[in-house]
Amino acid sequence: MIFFPAVLFGALLGAYRARKRGGSSLDIAQYAAVHAIIFAILGLFLAIALKSLS
Repeated sequence: MIFFPAVLFGALLGAYRARKRGGSSLDIAQYAAVHAIIFAILGLFLAIALKSLS
Protein backbone atom coordinates (compact mmCIF):
# COMPACT_ATOMS: atom_id res chain seq x y z
CA MET A 1 0.00 0.00 0.00
CA ILE A 2 2.99 2.28 -0.37
CA PHE A 3 2.16 2.86 -4.05
CA PHE A 4 -0.62 5.45 -3.67
CA PRO A 5 1.13 7.65 -1.08
CA ALA A 6 4.24 7.60 -3.26
CA VAL A 7 2.24 8.82 -6.28
CA LEU A 8 0.60 11.56 -4.25
CA PHE A 9 3.90 12.66 -2.72
CA GLY A 10 5.55 12.71 -6.14
CA ALA A 11 2.80 14.86 -7.63
CA LEU A 12 2.96 17.32 -4.75
CA LEU A 13 6.74 17.47 -4.92
CA GLY A 14 6.68 18.06 -8.67
CA ALA A 15 4.10 20.83 -8.38
CA TYR A 16 6.12 22.47 -5.61
CA ARG A 17 9.33 22.36 -7.64
CA ALA A 18 7.64 23.84 -10.72
CA ARG A 19 6.06 26.67 -8.69
CA LYS A 20 9.41 27.39 -7.05
CA ARG A 21 10.99 27.77 -10.50
CA GLY A 22 8.20 30.12 -11.62
CA GLY A 23 6.54 27.78 -14.09
CA SER A 24 3.20 28.28 -15.77
CA SER A 25 0.21 26.09 -15.02
CA LEU A 26 1.16 23.67 -17.79
CA ASP A 27 4.70 23.44 -16.39
CA ILE A 28 3.28 22.69 -12.96
CA ALA A 29 1.04 19.96 -14.39
CA GLN A 30 3.91 18.41 -16.34
CA TYR A 31 6.27 18.42 -13.37
CA ALA A 32 3.55 16.91 -11.18
CA ALA A 33 2.80 14.17 -13.72
CA VAL A 34 6.44 13.25 -14.30
CA HIS A 35 7.26 13.20 -10.60
CA ALA A 36 4.14 11.12 -9.90
CA ILE A 37 5.20 8.57 -12.53
CA ILE A 38 8.75 8.37 -11.17
CA PHE A 39 7.56 7.95 -7.59
CA ALA A 40 4.97 5.40 -8.72
CA ILE A 41 7.68 3.25 -10.28
CA LEU A 42 9.87 3.56 -7.19
CA GLY A 43 6.91 2.77 -4.93
CA LEU A 44 6.03 -0.25 -7.02
CA PHE A 45 9.56 -1.61 -6.80
CA LEU A 46 9.62 -0.98 -3.07
CA ALA A 47 6.28 -2.74 -2.60
CA ILE A 48 7.51 -5.74 -4.58
CA ALA A 49 10.74 -5.86 -2.59
CA LEU A 50 8.88 -5.67 0.72
CA LYS A 51 6.45 -8.37 -0.40
CA SER A 52 9.22 -10.71 -1.47
CA LEU A 53 11.09 -10.25 1.82
CA SER A 54 8.10 -11.17 3.94
